[in-house]
Amino acid sequence: MNYSLVGAFVLVLGAVLIAGVLWLASGGAWQKKYDVYLAVESESVAGLNPGAPVKYNGVDVGKVQSIQLDQAHPERVNLLLAIERATPVKEDTIAILRIQGLTGIAYVELSGGSVASAPLRAKAGASYPEIRTAPSLAARLENVLTSVLSKVDSTSSNLNAILSKENQVAFQSALADLALVAHTVAARKDSIDSGLADAERILKNTARASVKIDALVTRIGRGADAVEKMGNEVSKTSINAGKTLDTVGADVKRFSTETLPELERLLGELSTLSASLRRLTEQTRRDPRGLIFGHTPVPDGPGETGGNP
Repeated sequence: MNYSLVGAFVLVLGAVLIAGVLWLASGGAWQKKYDVYLAVESESVAGLNPGAPVKYNGVDVGKVQSIQLDQAHPERVNLLLAIERATPVKEDTIAILRIQGLTGIAYVELSGGSVASAPLRAKAGASYPEIRTAPSLAARLENVLTSVLSKVDSTSSNLNAILSKENQVAFQSALADLALVAHTVAARKDSIDSGLADAERILKNTARASVKIDALVTRIGRGADAVEKMGNEVSKTSINAGKTLDTVGADVKRFSTETLPELERLLGELSTLSASLRRLTEQTRRDPRGLIFGHTPVPDGPGETGGNP
């Protein structure tokens, strides 16, 4: 038997077995592929350890590969996350620290990643794509509690200032004054009641007077409307009277220039006719026959010549 061949075969078989075990332990043909992402936290990562799970909406998609303090900015912590390649890490994906149950063990929770968002890529000059982070629930509660405690402390300081000895003395004096006022009001209760009753009567009388004043104002308004209407009528009448006077003036002027001279001539003629009729009447009365036989010439008197009629 060739022992060298047997030994070589055993060594080869052992190597094959060890390689197979290592291959199976590492996942074999079904080994998952991971992409590394960077997440920068601005809060304490106490309870988070390398190898802690990374979950996407509660589903395990990877693990925390490393936790390092940023040397340039000590207030920040750099987390390298190994996430399965098929995980839809997008530009609007957010990483948040969460505590698992009551054990205090922290893990990284991913959320977001809308359909319309683009896949997350590394920026120019960056080694890894950077996932945005948001404050954890503990950090938010701490901020709220800090703000509340600050307000409570401020309120307490204000109360202490209000309740100082000087203010206490002032409060006591004010309370004493209030008590004195209350006693004074109680002692003059009847006068106050009487004054209130008088005030009530005055208010009622004022209300009635107000009603009467309203009626009076209404009447005055109507009178004013009537006066205004009368004024308008008077204005119209004065305008018409002016027109009438203008017409009469024109007629009078025409009468003075045209009719009056004619009337004067007519009166003159009538006067002449009247004198003629009066002479005729006198002659007829002296000699009625003259109407029939004509007038007999009157003989000349002494000293008259025959040339006179």
